[in-house]
Order: sequence, then structure tokens, then C-alpha cells
Amino acid sequence: MDAPPVLGLPLDEPTPSPGCGVCTALARQRADAHAVGDYSKVSDLNVELRSHQAAGR
Repeated sequence: MDAPPVLGLPLDEPTPSPGCGVCTALARQRADAHAVGDYSKVSDLNVELRSHQAAGR
């Protein structure tokens, strides 16, 4: 039998880069998703925001 997976703590939500319209729009969508309890969408938007920032856009 394989050992159980080791899970770390969840990542903090990424902070939008100042002056970036894409980051601002993603953060706004994330806030809207939080407001209605759609945490799956919150997670998806966090991934998208991290990917956007990693690409240096």
C-alpha cells in the first residue's frame, strides 16, 4: 500500500499587481465569487492570477 499523500497548508490568495488591469479584473471577479460563496471559482481565479503573474504580463 502506498503511503498517504502529504498535504501542505493552502496557499495565500495572490495579491494583484498595482496598476495591472488584468490583475484588478481577476481580483474583482474573485471578490464577487467570495461574496456568493463560489469557492471553486475563487480557487480557479487564484490559479489564473498566479499564472498571469508568473508569465510576467
